Amino acid sequence: MDKKSLTAPCGLDCFNCELFEGNLTSELSELIHTKMGVPKEEIACRGCRQQDAKHFHLPKGCATLDCVKAKGVALCCDCEDFPCAFLAPTADQAARYPHNMKVYNLCRIKKVGLERWIEEEAGNIRNKYFKGKFIVGKGQAD
Repeated sequence: MDKKSLTAPCGLDCFNCELFEGNLTSELSELIHTKMGVPKEEIACRGCRQQDAKHFHLPKGCATLDCVKAKGVALCCDCEDFPCAFLAPTADQAARYPHNMKVYNLCRIKKVGLERWIEEEAGNIRNKYFKGKFIVGKGQAD
C-alpha cells in the first residue's frame, strides 16, 4: 500500500478510513448497504486520488481535489493560499467525520514531512480526535 498516494490533498489519511477497501468490514458494508441503499460493490473506497473523488460518500466530487489539480500541487499545504475556505472546520457532523483534522494534519505534514507523518502521526490523531478529551487552554488530554 502506497500511503503517500493514499494521503488526500486535504490532509486526510485515506489509508486509515473505515471505508478504505483494506479496512472495510463486512459488518460496515452491510450496514451501509442496508441503511443507505448503496450497492455493496460501490462501498469500498480506494482513496480519493485513485478514484478521482468519485465515490458514494462524495456525491458531488471534491472541490479540494479539483483545486490542487488545477494549481499543480500535491497537498493543500504546498499551495500559496493555504489555509483556505475549503479546509475550514465546522461543527456539522464533526463527531462522525474527520474533516476538522485537515488543517492540523497539513501543518504537521509541512513541519515533519509526509513520510514521518504517515509513519508516526496519522493513525494517532484520528484516534485522539474521535476518542480523546479536550481541555480548555491545553487542547488534547493524554
